[in-house]
Amino acid sequence: MHRTMKDVAILLFPEVLMLDVAGPIEVFSLANRYLAPADHYRIRTISSAEPTVRASNGLCMLADHVLTDAPARFDLLLIPGGPGAYNGDHADLLPWLRDTALASCRYGSICTGAFLLGEAGLLEGRNVTTHWNYTERLARRFPGARVGTDQIYIQDRELITSGGITAGIDMALAILAEDHGKQIAVSVAKVLLVATRRQGGQAQFSPMLAEVAREESPISRAQHYALDNLDEELSVERLAGVAGMSARHFARMFAREVRLTPMEFVQSARLDRARNLLETSDLPLKTVAYRAGFRSVRCMRMQFSDRLGLTPAQYRHQFG
Repeated sequence: MHRTMKDVAILLFPEVLMLDVAGPIEVFSLANRYLAPADHYRIRTISSAEPTVRASNGLCMLADHVLTDAPARFDLLLIPGGPGAYNGDHADLLPWLRDTALASCRYGSICTGAFLLGEAGLLEGRNVTTHWNYTERLARRFPGARVGTDQIYIQDRELITSGGITAGIDMALAILAEDHGKQIAVSVAKVLLVATRRQGGQAQFSPMLAEVAREESPISRAQHYALDNLDEELSVERLAGVAGMSARHFARMFAREVRLTPMEFVQSARLDRARNLLETSDLPLKTVAYRAGFRSVRCMRMQFSDRLGLTPAQYRHQFG
């Protein structure tokens, strides 16, 4: 494994999320404690405009460079997220970002920093991710990107993107393990009191379903009926009757409007109901399964494992 000092750069801009910046920096900075001086990470911050940058939490950071005096390539260039990443005009920044990213050995984003990479044309045809609350928005804005919705981070050749906020730490640990081996990454993770590979993906933090609109339409009427009666037997035929449609027409209209089949909607709603009960009550798993409409604890456990990568008991321990 060839090892040498690596230059890591993190872009700063107004309204950047400070934890997106600080998380990866701490990983690489702590790694230097365990590495020979010749193998250290040299960390630089680069401002898109003025040297002093105010983050979204109101605190100010002083960048090492501005774009006009920044190096032209790095071993790793990272773009953090925050409101400043997906709002505002970045026209002056994008040519530098595109050229420097392509000249660098690796580049990537934390959280909504993926929007800046997309504006620079760097997501086209790539497998990427972002914070779970922004994956649909990213996919709509950059339809040429293949946006993953559950992974904590995704590596696609020299491009690596991560989910929301603390996922930048997971991503940095993965990069560290690739550069210097798993044991160094484990040592750093222990100092940070995090796991080198967390259990489950982003789905465990996000709701399975968006809030259902209260508009009075046959499809929304069927949705609300399902949500109010999750502990009962729900079939396409029964929901179609509520909507006043034939089962075939209802299933087609439902999939078109909701982008889920009726049964996918019901299963996701049951999973959300069970998660809420696990978070807010001490009810036995058998009672949670019954109230959420699962036929058994085993059925509920299978859904949790398949969709969230956790068992119900693990979910309660983590979020309850």
